[in-house]
Amino acid sequence: MEQVGIKNFYSSYMRAEEEIKKVIIGQDSVIKYVLIGMMAGGNVLLEGMPGLGKTRLIKAIGKVFDLEFSRIQFTPDLMPSDITGAEIIDSSKGNIDFVFKKGPVFSSILLADEINRATPKTQSALLQAMEEKRVTVGNKTYELPDPFFVLATQNPLETEGTYPLPEAQLDRFMFKVNIELPDIEAISAIVDLTTGDDSGEETAVKVLDRESIVKMRKISRSVLVADTVKKMAIDIVSNTYSDKTDIKMVKDYVKCGAGIRAVQSIILSSKVKALIEGRYNVSFEDIKEMAYPSLRHRIFLNFNAFSDKVKEDDIIESLLSRVK
Repeated sequence: MEQVGIKNFYSSYMRAEEEIKKVIIGQDSVIKYVLIGMMAGGNVLLEGMPGLGKTRLIKAIGKVFDLEFSRIQFTPDLMPSDITGAEIIDSSKGNIDFVFKKGPVFSSILLADEINRATPKTQSALLQAMEEKRVTVGNKTYELPDPFFVLATQNPLETEGTYPLPEAQLDRFMFKVNIELPDIEAISAIVDLTTGDDSGEETAVKVLDRESIVKMRKISRSVLVADTVKKMAIDIVSNTYSDKTDIKMVKDYVKCGAGIRAVQSIILSSKVKALIEGRYNVSFEDIKEMAYPSLRHRIFLNFNAFSDKVKEDDIIESLLSRVK
């Protein structure tokens, strides 16, 4: 495998994206943001109705990057040990010993499907894994593979039987990406791909490996960010607080603003975006585009926003129109 350097970061990304698009049709922006999140070392939360290809996407990513993946279907009766694993009694050698049996979290890519179907206690079992890349069970700590990437999906909160994710867990996600129904043309192509003799999944092939992803993540951090560009990201996040801004929409509709992780998310993802466009420095436009997926799950709206049908993206648009 050819070593990944700054000069071929763009070509490596494009090869990976091209392979994934062979099996995921009509979701180009979703693929882009998931790959950016992955290469920036973050986790991604997808929101959308079931049946829009989320599991298929994670399988394709695993195949393209030659990574093992696990899938957990979150349900109200799911227990934390079903995620992390547990110590079990082993008497196979004549003695009674406790042996740790690893859970599905011990994989490079973890698909947490319908994460808001589980109780908050179970949802929080992912917190340490997402932030520290390790799991503690009993009095022992176990390292997770590198890279480790969580792609979680959730149904819209209006859907019956959902538990809103706690703020602490939401903040661990670099991005929140909304998955929409593809257009009619894309749906027709999806039906052709998935109802024929070949399901299409085998058409995606390995183009990179584990070491390449780790190197790409390190390379992205070396991208330059001018002080004025960094200040823009900080100003955007600072203005999400109603008591620290004069932006009317924020004052009227925002209950709680975003924290420092939001700035980190915008900067890190903007660095990757610059590289995949063949640039070695972050632009103001990078900051603006990455603000949407970085902020929409970190801005909490009040009841007035709900009654006036104001969404998080409306607030972000207002922020970007004012912050220069």
